[in-house]
Amino acid sequence: MKNTLIKTLDLHGETGDVSRFLVKDFIEEAYVMKLPKVSIVHGGGVTLRLVVNDVLKNHPKVKSYKLNYFNGGEPIV
Repeated sequence: MKNTLIKTLDLHGETGDVSRFLVKDFIEEAYVMKLPKVSIVHGGGVTLRLVVNDVLKNHPKVKSYKLNYFNGGEPIV
């Protein structure tokens, strides 16, 4: 049976440094759980968006990512 669970990490209220750590840990956890997709909610601010994009762009276990602007205007990676 295929794992169709989509796990979400919500970074609202976190700092850039904490978010960087949380995203890396979240990716590792999702990899161990063999999740094909995850969501990372970081809100509309520039700082967290840049931090999340940097981690995702450079993480060897991330195949691809995209922004989703259909969540009330807030991006979800």
